[in-house]
Amino acid sequence: MKRIMILGAGVMQMPAIRLAREQGWRVAVADGDAAAAGAGIADEFLHVDLKDRDALEAAARGLRAAGGLDGVFTAGTDFSANVAWIAERLGLPGIPHATALDASDKGRMRERFAAAGVPSPRFVTVGAGEDATLAAERIGFPLVVKPVDNMGARGCRLVAAPGEYGPAIADALRSSRAGRAIVEEYIEGPEFSIDAIVSDGRVELCGVADRHIAFAPFFVELGHTMPSAFPPEAVGEVVRVFKLGVRALGLGPGAAKGDIKLGKRGAVVGEIAARLSGGYMSGWTYPYASGAEPTLAALRVAVGLPPGDLAPRRAWVSAERAFISIPGTVARLDGEREAKLEPFVKDVFLRLGPGARAVFPSNNVEKGGNVISQAPDRTTAIEAAERAARSLLPILEPRNAATEGFLEGAGSINLPDGRTWPPHAYGSAPAEFLETVAALPAEADGAEPERGAALPYLPLPLSADALASPDWLGRPLSESIEIVERLSGTRPARPGEAALAGRFWQALERGGWQAALYVVDTERAIRAG
Repeated sequence: MKRIMILGAGVMQMPAIRLAREQGWRVAVADGDAAAAGAGIADEFLHVDLKDRDALEAAARGLRAAGGLDGVFTAGTDFSANVAWIAERLGLPGIPHATALDASDKGRMRERFAAAGVPSPRFVTVGAGEDATLAAERIGFPLVVKPVDNMGARGCRLVAAPGEYGPAIADALRSSRAGRAIVEEYIEGPEFSIDAIVSDGRVELCGVADRHIAFAPFFVELGHTMPSAFPPEAVGEVVRVFKLGVRALGLGPGAAKGDIKLGKRGAVVGEIAARLSGGYMSGWTYPYASGAEPTLAALRVAVGLPPGDLAPRRAWVSAERAFISIPGTVARLDGEREAKLEPFVKDVFLRLGPGARAVFPSNNVEKGGNVISQAPDRTTAIEAAERAARSLLPILEPRNAATEGFLEGAGSINLPDGRTWPPHAYGSAPAEFLETVAALPAEADGAEPERGAALPYLPLPLSADALASPDWLGRPLSESIEIVERLSGTRPARPGEAALAGRFWQALERGGWQAALYVVDTERAIRAG
């Protein structure tokens, strides 16, 4: 019987915990959060901060002394270097610690790629207290700024003009444990995620997914679809460059996860990590699509066994999609049952619930939650995931300063092309609709409704194009209006009635159904005293 130590007991590590136990292995998990989702399903829980390398090593030595330890493992965390440190110090299977650092620190990674001739963006690293001006001059705009040592797109930003550069550098340095940022060339084009197992010098693929990135200048993944829909020659080029990067870093034995861009000059490595992915891909969408388990293969390699059979058993499609929220405090979350009952939906993961503080996402850890589908064909899988994501409705508390600030534009970033971040929910609606809404008074005069009744909203003559305009998640304007009416009890005003006019429609255009519902609920709360 094998015994394995897994760093992390969160949702992303639960497939590894489950699969290891299904093999009959003893599983010890380490995490700084005793309430982590996977803490109770392991054989042993070690309450250790994953940033504390020495404490992790001591815990691993304790496990070995108390019955043996065959391997150490992580998936979906920032701590693959600590896995390598423990493995190296205890003589367990794995990559050298220096190699893991090359795959964790983006500056070191880029240097390895440059030395090996692997297609990679031009780059300059910048430390805290250093003048970053020269870096921008060398790379040129547009460029990307990111911390050298973080995941989930935290502190990562596209910079199109000099005025945005200073705040981007400051944000990246704040998000870096090492206090260093990387400034690199922006590669325009689609992005792909790849998982692989490296064993005996072979790089065995575990899926290529299309990533769906939104909300520039930030890089927020609203989902991915497995497998990629791109032509075989494009996917082949992406895989070729990924393997070059894996070999340049010297990864193996173990797992490798890559983000690869396909630009005008071909495939370019965004980054490669010495672990499995953390975005529901290795533990969910690839197994759902293929029937193969990369997590089990990676676990086997981590304890010195061959990876086993990774050949796909089926050719299905799995789609992961996120839902989001505007800023505020969540009063309740509606639609969970509907999302779970959606045909072909396999999983619903929620981050927002009553009392949670919601923000508009600027990275991949600020989303409201995720849904994952599995279906025999691509269209069915995508539509199921998107319907389920749209059915999840975080309803905000009224009279909230964060929500009011969002509606007033607090914290907005003006982009060089005239857009703003956060983008408006219905900013792509026809110009006639946008101009009409912008010109409305806050309220329309008329007779007040009965006390306690929701103030109705002023109806507008909307074209079919306006009603069909999609929000951030593809929800038509007509559907958002229906949601507000259903959840608030409000209705279009009758002739001669006082009504919410600009306050309702401008909120709807700015923040979708959530913002319009917030305005109605706040008006009701004010009127109730």
